[in-house]
Amino acid sequence: MTSTEATAAGSNSSGIWNLPNILTMLRIVLVPFFVWFLVADAPGLRSESGPWRWAAVAAFAVAIYTDKLDGDIARSRGLVTDFGKIADPIADKLLIGSALVMLSVLNELPWWITVVILVREWGITALRFFVIRYGVIPASRGGKLKTVVQTAAIFLYLLPLSAIAPWLVWVAFAVMLVAVLITVWTGVEYVIEAMKVRAQGLRRRAEERHDQEHEHHDHEHRKPETREG
Repeated sequence: MTSTEATAAGSNSSGIWNLPNILTMLRIVLVPFFVWFLVADAPGLRSESGPWRWAAVAAFAVAIYTDKLDGDIARSRGLVTDFGKIADPIADKLLIGSALVMLSVLNELPWWITVVILVREWGITALRFFVIRYGVIPASRGGKLKTVVQTAAIFLYLLPLSAIAPWLVWVAFAVMLVAVLITVWTGVEYVIEAMKVRAQGLRRRAEERHDQEHEHHDHEHRKPETREG
């Protein structure tokens, strides 16, 4: 391959229409279908374990799989793009958020759990945008653990557990409580990290301003004096 062809290939791989980004957009498209599947078997907003409920389970599973797949492909093939960095977390929040809200609407999940998780998720997103002028908040292992436990808890809630084995409902609730605890814990971690990033950014700006003023003062001091006559 010539250098021109390599450059063109790199340009194409960094465009919006690559495989990881297509998978991300597919996940976004799946969200309304997932929501419709959930309510299709819920006349009077009371969930039933009909075929559409299993369709919702399948849609959620496919969406979660594409989330893992697009990340793996993007990293292994060097297809990470700015669009993907923005669209991927949005797709995740749409999927998780819609699942939590619909489970609460169906009276299967307490509303306080949904509110706590969503306030944390969107609050941290807003905090990231606020702090980005000072620096980037690094991703933590706790954040990845939170995503895994949240996903597992929601998947358990989506299954018609009462029809399979009633005691499994309590297992799902216990896993969801763990997810809430990890969600709150990582949220506090992010707030602390954001405060550190902001403080470091302000200190760095102050040092840069001081250095600029010092250089300006030295420059003025070194100017040759003009002689009269």
